[in-house]
Amino acid sequence: MAVVKVIELLAESKDGWEAATRDAVKEASKTVKNIKSVYVKEMQAVVEGDEITTYRVNVKISFLVD
Repeated sequence: MAVVKVIELLAESKDGWEAATRDAVKEASKTVKNIKSVYVKEMQAVVEGDEITTYRVNVKISFLVD
């Protein structure tokens, strides 16, 4: 039987929600091994004036525990 753990992270990017999601996985992979999936729980954007300046995601990352 495999044991899977889930952690939740917040990430942001000026390049879009996909970039923010990639950044979250990249940052998590520095300390977590065996990442198997990422689930985008929430998306937000910061607006200044009439422009979106920052994209934010709240993600859940699943990984296998040895």
